[in-house]
Amino acid sequence: MAVLLSGAEVVNSMKEELSRRVVKLGEEGKIPCLGIVRIGERPDDLAYERSAMKRVQGLGLECKVFSYPESVSSGDFVSDFEKINADTNVHGILVLRPLPKHIDEEIIKNIIDPEKDIDCMSHVNTSKVFAADGTGYAPCTPRAVIEMFRHFNIPLKGKRVTVVGRSMVVGKPLSMLLLKENATVTICHTKTEDLEAECKKAEILIAAAGVPKMIKESYVSKGAVVIDVGINVDDKGNLCGDVDFESVEPAAGFITPVPGGVGTVTASVLAMHTITACERRNKHGE
Repeated sequence: MAVLLSGAEVVNSMKEELSRRVVKLGEEGKIPCLGIVRIGERPDDLAYERSAMKRVQGLGLECKVFSYPESVSSGDFVSDFEKINADTNVHGILVLRPLPKHIDEEIIKNIIDPEKDIDCMSHVNTSKVFAADGTGYAPCTPRAVIEMFRHFNIPLKGKRVTVVGRSMVVGKPLSMLLLKENATVTICHTKTEDLEAECKKAEILIAAAGVPKMIKESYVSKGAVVIDVGINVDDKGNLCGDVDFESVEPAAGFITPVPGGVGTVTASVLAMHTITACERRNKHGE
């Protein structure tokens, strides 16, 4: 039976350190503030917004929501976004994506302040992540995976790690973070030939392809660490990951649940990045 890697345990561990940093900033007259930018009212966006607000406010941060109707014009949105970008009281900006088709996401990527871009939307931060420059903000979900490895003392140096998924949201940036930790990384995807055999070679297997329960027991080597980044809904309407938990759990050495795994840690990373952004700005005397 695998050891369950609980996201709540990681969150509780992070809370003490993050709260200490917020208190220190408060003594200096600064309160970290997260700005959440949302267009429309997609249920998944609203759910993430509520989760993020609860987590950051629980740590003593401020949170402002800038919401716009689905019909907002590109010009009006960009104009308003530039004001949020320039607001010195907002230290971190999270843009809930995908944006509506009539809003050019590239424009926002190019104008968002990299120092406030806490979920790696800008090309500047993307470049820093791929260059192993620690001053860049990695996407929150990949960083949450790294935080889980650190909390549970799972070594990455020299380990054979297979990442299933190649998106710029998770797969690619996570692979760069793993390389920075000196892991030996293989990137696979749904078009990989004999995906099952490739996954079977891994000492650490990370599923981030967005396909419900695609990773079966036959994909996992005995005792492997299995990290499930997927968040899907199965044919019964239940939340599930990219890993078929019931079949994989008996073979794995360690495994994350869905829900209750990586996703739980993501909001804490969002808070951590916002606190870091406030600390950096404070050092600059702003």
